[in-house]
Amino acid sequence: MRLSRYFLPVLKENPAEAQIVSHRLMLRAGMIKQSSAGIYSWLPLGYKVLKNIEKIVHEEQVKAGHIPMLMPTLQSADLWRESGRYDDYGQEMLRIKDRHDRDMLYGPTNEELITDIFRSHVNSYKDLPLTLYHIQWKFRDEVRPRFGVMRGREFLMKDGYNFDLTKEDALHAYNRHLVTYLRTYERMGLQAIPMRADGGPIGGDYTHEFLVLAETGESEVFYDSEITDLKFGSRDIDFDSVEECQAVLEEFTSRYARTDETHDEAVFNEVPEERRRTARGIEVGQIFYFGTKYSEAMNATVVDNEGNKVPVHMGSHGIGVSRLLGAIIEASHDENGIIWPEGVTPFHCGIVNLKQGDAEADAACDALYKSLTALGLEPLYDDRNERAGGKFATMDLIGLPWRITVGPRGLKNGVVELTSRRTGESEELPPEQAVEKIAQIYASL
Repeated sequence: MRLSRYFLPVLKENPAEAQIVSHRLMLRAGMIKQSSAGIYSWLPLGYKVLKNIEKIVHEEQVKAGHIPMLMPTLQSADLWRESGRYDDYGQEMLRIKDRHDRDMLYGPTNEELITDIFRSHVNSYKDLPLTLYHIQWKFRDEVRPRFGVMRGREFLMKDGYNFDLTKEDALHAYNRHLVTYLRTYERMGLQAIPMRADGGPIGGDYTHEFLVLAETGESEVFYDSEITDLKFGSRDIDFDSVEECQAVLEEFTSRYARTDETHDEAVFNEVPEERRRTARGIEVGQIFYFGTKYSEAMNATVVDNEGNKVPVHMGSHGIGVSRLLGAIIEASHDENGIIWPEGVTPFHCGIVNLKQGDAEADAACDALYKSLTALGLEPLYDDRNERAGGKFATMDLIGLPWRITVGPRGLKNGVVELTSRRTGESEELPPEQAVEKIAQIYASL
């Protein structure tokens, strides 16, 4: 994409309404525009990152054997009355009536709807296990929406639901989801720590939240510092293996890590003092096992291998897709702007022409642009008639991981400058070597 043809409404000044880094930088980088309190339009740059995050979530869910679908945003209140949650959920639920005076709601989550789908089509244990998921816009009427996409009213979320014959099978699904989430977050350049949590309005005795450590986090967290040394890496996990998934869960949950809601000071004090840590955390996902809570209330049963009708065991698993974008920025920025991890960056690299209109510089930038595009990469070429300082400031603000700078002086020596946004380190390379290095970086992801 040529920047002169792109829609990138960057701001030079910090917006007064933005209280935290991610909100401030998303507004300044032209990624979002507020439509009303807690509701945003996603402008082209923000939308590209959002789709990249969504793509990673989809890929990891499918890899684990989970099946994508799509449910509606508007749901019938009758289903929620059936489960007993319609009156219990609280004012965060947006309740509406259609023209026929039927009670409807804008879904904050989908346990009831997916249970209704399941009971309509599945009646035998032979069709289990089954995990269905979707990525969908949801609405929760926050009393004080703030912090941009970190605590908005409308948000994009992946929510998945497993159906299993027994508690043991459902706990394997729980462990499998923990593994997929660890993989998902690491691919986005994040370290998300699974922490024992409270079930809240969804319920369940088994639940873990995934939190990214950040000064602006809303939750106070307590953890053993050893947990931050754990990496999932590129392990090849057999998701059908109960033992392998259980081993990962035990590795990542055996050390103390809890939110303030479930914190136990006595247990925390058993951790060696030098390893005890207190910080703030941003919730980016949560997994639940809640047994037969919904299946019993809504008569979602299957016939088991002895011919008995039994309620299925269920769990739900959510990732805040739009919230992740803010969390990544909170975890990865500096005083000049965003620093995107390669896995989610809106463009693979930036090309800066220091002397627009110079025939040699223009030709070299065009050649770089074509070479990168031919390799399946997507560069952002700043071809504006703008001073060099302004071009560098824009590239730093929007946070592309790599920048190729092209100018007459370097071209006389047959080189361009390749710069890492994260480290600030630069090296001079022939143009074809700069392209090759960028291609290798992304090929290794």
